[in-house]
Amino acid sequence: MNLLCETPNLSRRAMLMAGGALFAWAFLPRFARAADNRDPRLIVIVLRGALDGLSTVGPVGDPDYAGLHGDIALSLSGANPALPLDGFFAVNPAMPVFARLFKASQAAVVHAAATGYRDRSHFDGQDVLESGLPGPGNATTGWLNRALASLPAGDRIAKAGGLAVGPSTPLVIRGAAPVLGWAPQALPTPGDALAERVLDLYNHRDPVLAAALQKGLDADRMAMGDQLNGKTMKPTGLDNAGGMRQSAQGAARLMAADDGPRIAALAFDGWDTHVNEGGATGRLANLLGGLDGAFEEFEKGLGARWKDTAVVAITEFGRTARINGTVGTDHGTGTLVLLAGGAIKGGRVIADWPGLKPAQLYEQRDLAPTSDVRAVLKGLLADQFGLSAAVLGDKVFPESVAVRPMRDLVA
Repeated sequence: MNLLCETPNLSRRAMLMAGGALFAWAFLPRFARAADNRDPRLIVIVLRGALDGLSTVGPVGDPDYAGLHGDIALSLSGANPALPLDGFFAVNPAMPVFARLFKASQAAVVHAAATGYRDRSHFDGQDVLESGLPGPGNATTGWLNRALASLPAGDRIAKAGGLAVGPSTPLVIRGAAPVLGWAPQALPTPGDALAERVLDLYNHRDPVLAAALQKGLDADRMAMGDQLNGKTMKPTGLDNAGGMRQSAQGAARLMAADDGPRIAALAFDGWDTHVNEGGATGRLANLLGGLDGAFEEFEKGLGARWKDTAVVAITEFGRTARINGTVGTDHGTGTLVLLAGGAIKGGRVIADWPGLKPAQLYEQRDLAPTSDVRAVLKGLLADQFGLSAAVLGDKVFPESVAVRPMRDLVA
């Protein structure tokens, strides 16, 4: 059956930089707002480990779904019912914020999606996803950084640079364009040398941004004060709900500033659910709750900027349609892309649904991909920042001219 569905802190001790770009970013001049008063932002969240799309947004209207996905299949009934998006798809109950945004036409799903990679290796799959290259290799730059570098030199988005969140700079945003990085690991203590040096630099070169950074530090000290142990705090990883929410809080503070970055990349780990995955409850639901919390923190933290913001969550590949003997799923192919933000033309599940009968599965085991993740990303870059199909197909995603940008993703 083919079905086209269109329903509708800065704080943290480790501020990390790729190639010293923090200082270059700090010296960049301010820019004026556009005449049309639109100030677009793009946030890319990489879910590392391969997301089970069938337990995130379940095709509850497909008669083969429950039998294939077994105990972790979503259902509209029972103790933890899924949240219906339309008459065919429902989202995991751990994601009420996403469901609310969907109903408000500020979230959408592209289902049965994948990159062009098919060999199910995490390392290679992530390399392809983040580099934007047609195959795995020794990539040193990512598609998001190349998109940033492709903007006109005087463009306000290019001047602002990018933001990388995590203990290391995600490959997707590595490259020649300047990138500010920070990791939500430990609260700066009074007199923290690195934090003080950064703030001093901004006070001298960009007082407006320095004030925003100081507010972020102060807010974090207040919000997290009860977690302090003397003068130190245990690191917070990005493979749990608290870390995801915390990283989004800090990123939103920076991106809400008039002179803050308009483009950001975050990487959340822990999505490799071979054992005891859970469906509506359990391990996967806990992770999805963290992602849902990140969406909420961006919505709250960006405030008036939310209306021009697009958030996209992507993963290297999907997981098997059938559950395994340990009530989990193994490496698969087709998955989904989640979109959220005031700029998104939402309320839709976009899917040329391939079906879940044995003959319809990819290699008789996986959800068959019918959409290319690159098409989604190209569509966002074209709609948000005006990048042409030629630039997207040659520079941003090399050798991908045949993959056309998905249209009308942005309202």
